[in-house]
Amino acid sequence: MDGERVAFIVAGVQKGGTTALFDYLGEESDLAPSRVKEVHFFDDEAVNWAAPDYGAYHAQFAPFDGRPRGEATPIYLYWPGSLERICAYNSAMKLIVMLRDPVARAWSHWKMEYARRVETEPFAWCIRQGRQRLFDAEPWGVHREVSYVERGFYGEQMARLFDLFPREQVLILRSDELRADPAAGLGAVRRFLGLPDGPSPAPREVHVGAQMDYGGELTAQDIAHLRAVYARDAERLADLTGVRFG
Repeated sequence: MDGERVAFIVAGVQKGGTTALFDYLGEESDLAPSRVKEVHFFDDEAVNWAAPDYGAYHAQFAPFDGRPRGEATPIYLYWPGSLERICAYNSAMKLIVMLRDPVARAWSHWKMEYARRVETEPFAWCIRQGRQRLFDAEPWGVHREVSYVERGFYGEQMARLFDLFPREQVLILRSDELRADPAAGLGAVRRFLGLPDGPSPAPREVHVGAQMDYGGELTAQDIAHLRAVYARDAERLADLTGVRFG
């Protein structure tokens, strides 16, 4: 199986530009991305992780032809156990992490869930009292939909990632930089994967928030609240990676 192993994963973060990056990578003829963007294998709690069926994972890709295979499931960085399972599968995995200002990420995440009618509460409540909902979740303390604040603790998540993988196997990209200069971002990915530079891609926007009435806007009070919530973790992220937001 060694030669067939998936070589790279875009492991985070949700609402951080991972769909745009996956679309760009899908146009690269010397890469072999998964058939769908989000495979959701390593966060699947129904898998028998004592003896996982990697054949089911590989079925999400075209038959191995020598090109690096990769996927993009942005919950992996956040979901407990996912990174450990990736490491057990392929300790040489190369991981790409797209980071976005956690305040903007939380707002975008809430708008997505509100537009889908998964969420019915206002953003201000969700990032304050609404965080208590995660203590009623299973697994305890995490949630796939309403984790608006929790997914933004990048310092904690990157620390866990660096405990498992050497830093030379991790590439961090900022979503604003990919949006502003996709050629530079894609070039960094190609070099990270050991490929020569390719043609410059055309800029694109994907998964832009639905045009609808969200019942309010992101307020200065909400921003200040989240900056305070993230302050200590933001310093941890800066110490680990040099990346700062806000």
